[in-house]
Amino acid sequence: MYDLRLDDALQRQIETAVDVLANGGVVGIPTDTLYGLAACAFNESAVLKVFELKGRPDGMALPLLLSDVEDAKRCAEEVPPDAMTLAEHFWPGALTLVLRKGAEVPYAVTAGLDTVALRVPDHPVPRAVSRALGAPITGTSANLSGRPGLTSAAAVRAEFGDAIDFVLDWGDAPGGVASTILDLCGDEMRVLREGAVSQEDIDAALNQNSE
Repeated sequence: MYDLRLDDALQRQIETAVDVLANGGVVGIPTDTLYGLAACAFNESAVLKVFELKGRPDGMALPLLLSDVEDAKRCAEEVPPDAMTLAEHFWPGALTLVLRKGAEVPYAVTAGLDTVALRVPDHPVPRAVSRALGAPITGTSANLSGRPGLTSAAAVRAEFGDAIDFVLDWGDAPGGVASTILDLCGDEMRVLREGAVSQEDIDAALNQNSE
């Protein structure tokens, strides 16, 4: 877990980031592994700016970062019991849950799909930004599509220049293993991407809850 020290300088950066996001802008922020591009997930035009900024293909959905477990209920049509068990066990952390999207989430986020990828990150800055904004934020990596992910605010500024509205600088992101993506929309859960949380960890959490 990270130690977030809300000193005055960081608090001012968070307030600036939230103001930019509330007005439809895009912000670079540190996350668990890399810097990401944050936009208000409920603002369709802001989400489309993320695609434009990255040069991201329209058919690729964006993951969303939440401030806490309860935010999943705003983003998903339903949070099944297994999903809630896993969220309570692994969030904040490196497990992304794919659920049926709720009405508030625009199709721009999901690339036209009826599903949405959700996670509470194990990094206090995106959680603080989302909480202060009162909405989930996009969590795609802050780099041009096809280029390597970036781990510093300076690298994000160099990559995007004046095209990005603001970059919140809280030191280097640590890199490391990406989150596991688990699809809970079908009759059986499916691992879409193997990552930091193993299948054994997932099974153990579910089995522990059923005992």
